[in-house]
Amino acid sequence: METKRSSFTGKIGFVLAAAGSAVGLGNIWRFPYLAAKYGGGVFLLVYILLAITFGFSLMVAEIAIGRKTGKSAIGAFASLDKRYSFVGWLAAAVPMIILPYYSVIGGWVLKYFTGFVTGSASTMAADGYFGNYISTVSEPLLWFSIFLGATALVVLFGVEKGIEKVSKVMMPLLVALTLFIAIYTIVTMDGAWDGVKYYLMPDFSHFSIMTVVAAMGQLFYSMSLAMGIMITFGSYMKKDISIEKSVRQIEIFDTGIAFLAGLMIIPAVFAFSGGDQSALGQGPGLMFVTLPKIFEAMPGGTVIGALFFFMVILAALTSSISLMETIVSIFMDKAKVSRRVGCLIVLGLSILIGVPASIGYSAWSGVTILGMQFLDFFDFISNSIIMPIVAFATCIFVTFVTKPKGIIEEVELDQKFKQKKLFSVVIRFVAPVCILAILASSILSAFGIVKI
Repeated sequence: METKRSSFTGKIGFVLAAAGSAVGLGNIWRFPYLAAKYGGGVFLLVYILLAITFGFSLMVAEIAIGRKTGKSAIGAFASLDKRYSFVGWLAAAVPMIILPYYSVIGGWVLKYFTGFVTGSASTMAADGYFGNYISTVSEPLLWFSIFLGATALVVLFGVEKGIEKVSKVMMPLLVALTLFIAIYTIVTMDGAWDGVKYYLMPDFSHFSIMTVVAAMGQLFYSMSLAMGIMITFGSYMKKDISIEKSVRQIEIFDTGIAFLAGLMIIPAVFAFSGGDQSALGQGPGLMFVTLPKIFEAMPGGTVIGALFFFMVILAALTSSISLMETIVSIFMDKAKVSRRVGCLIVLGLSILIGVPASIGYSAWSGVTILGMQFLDFFDFISNSIIMPIVAFATCIFVTFVTKPKGIIEEVELDQKFKQKKLFSVVIRFVAPVCILAILASSILSAFGIVKI
């Protein structure tokens, strides 16, 4: 059946939905611990510089490709040059791999939020609680199902009535909560100002090439690039909306939330650990092990902890919704199915992949791929392998197929593209080199050859 393509009602709806996609778990916990590990203020400075050049150019290219073709990733690349249809298929694979394990982590967040609301904060702050929890089977699967079901429900309502309406509520609330918790933490915790200084004042003695690589990697994953998401959202974008201005506003949201998350978490961990920077470099453990302990020790920590995990739920949901929408859009375009059928298919596939990701820490803990648990392997293959390949291929596609001129013409449908020279240089020369550096460093890190 032929379906009419949905669209956002206007600029605000598009920007908030796309920003919601970009803002996710990576902003809340990954950005702060990378910032702490790679020099605080100097990492922040490098990240911002990359966001306004590298990230800006890639996002403009993807949104323009989507709007130009009016199709999701697979159809967009194929309609412009069939030789590059494989790029669309690879891009489509990314959200299909990420959505299930992302929903597993979203389920963990739901569990912690419920625990803080129901008065179990001290239990969750106890040593070994998180490890014991994920080593069980039934409860993590239950919370995974609830999170995934909530995501599917929003996507089922469509672009305008579902994604756009939810994003218009969630994104402002997310900003407000992050700002409130950041200020409360700094004001109430002794020693927090030392963490603020470390985070905001660049110390170039902490700068290294790995600072740049880590910042590029975080930016790359944080902005929902090379997943087909921005192409899909671009296909819903009306021709009279400015791509250039929209991308700048999405960047402000994404970088702003990451900045506030760092301002919220780094000073708190600094104060709690007595200035020990190693306490921040814990990855997922930072959110589920260290932060509950901090909330337990903080004045009014139970309430702040509940607000924090509610904020993380909002961030996780806005990203999972965009991931699912991208996959559903592909089924609607390629298989010509209705939105309802597409949602059911994606829901089924997500359960099939998500169950191993969840029980990989419990019933199937003895089964590994390349020495990794299922969730870790899914994260590695999507984020460290496929996404850089898709981004690199997109740069080649823009350079030699559409040409930068083709993207610029699409951007200039409504007004002049002020940053077109920057875009042309970055997409042709800078971005490909950066992406190859990310790909190489990720692979070397995964196999223990270098440490990131």
